[in-house]
Amino acid sequence: MKSAKNATGWIGVFITVIISGLWSYWGAFENFHEGWYSKSIWENIFMLLFQYLLFAWLFTVLALIGLRWKKAGLVVHLLSGVFCFWFFRGAVFSVVGLMVVIPFIVLGALYYFGEPIPKRLAYIIIIAVPLIIITAISIPQGVRISKRVNDNDLGIRVIKTLNYSLSWAPRGPGWPDRGVSWEEACRICVHLSADGKNVMIEPQNIWRLPTVEEAVGSMSLRYNNSEGRWNEEEGKAYYKYVPDKESPLWDVYSKVIYYWTSETVADDDRLAYIVVYNGGVYKRAKIQNQSYLSFRAVKATAD
Repeated sequence: MKSAKNATGWIGVFITVIISGLWSYWGAFENFHEGWYSKSIWENIFMLLFQYLLFAWLFTVLALIGLRWKKAGLVVHLLSGVFCFWFFRGAVFSVVGLMVVIPFIVLGALYYFGEPIPKRLAYIIIIAVPLIIITAISIPQGVRISKRVNDNDLGIRVIKTLNYSLSWAPRGPGWPDRGVSWEEACRICVHLSADGKNVMIEPQNIWRLPTVEEAVGSMSLRYNNSEGRWNEEEGKAYYKYVPDKESPLWDVYSKVIYYWTSETVADDDRLAYIVVYNGGVYKRAKIQNQSYLSFRAVKATAD
């Protein structure tokens, strides 16, 4: 009987560590990929701890409660599962169901019926594993972000490459700090005034969305062109220097980490290509307008 309870308890510990470890890995990387954009260090830390690492902490804390107080642990696990099922209703089941709701219910039962021995070792493992993962990821990512170039110039920027010279729109309607669909981005570009600061009633046809090749070729790292090239056949961009979210192309203090391009996917006109600040190129539905997906208009620059 004791061996069965011991095995059941350690199965619970193992599942907790796996799931909290996965959420720690995802949360730490996502925090420094799409997060960490605020000018306030405390706001950035708050988002890290209570937005991106929320589920990692939740699984850890509930496991500690389950180990210490069996009945309370069962109740809080079940209530957490029910709450997440309600709060995230409509979300993808493979994420919320398999990674949150079902594990809460299963873990509540495992900790209620199980008893890992030695319990002190179980406490240490449950706490240590996510902390190690978070630390191992956050330190190098934090160092990378601390080196980002930011010249605070949000006006029109001219970026020259070997093949062309482009003017990128200033902060405003041609470079909004909000989510915009592909169709809306195209419409704004057509009606954008020459200085990029106003949307006119009549079409101006001065600005446009960049092509994938132009966006890839304009990426930079530490003010040096990343020497990016777009391989259309492979659907992949290659760089000599992996770019980052830096001036002059990107706003360090913006949520936006993806730009629309003008190019539609050949076999599906419902999709268009987007570029990421780190150089990635992906396909997205044109109707998407999440806060981190926007655009920056371009126009030709006279030599």
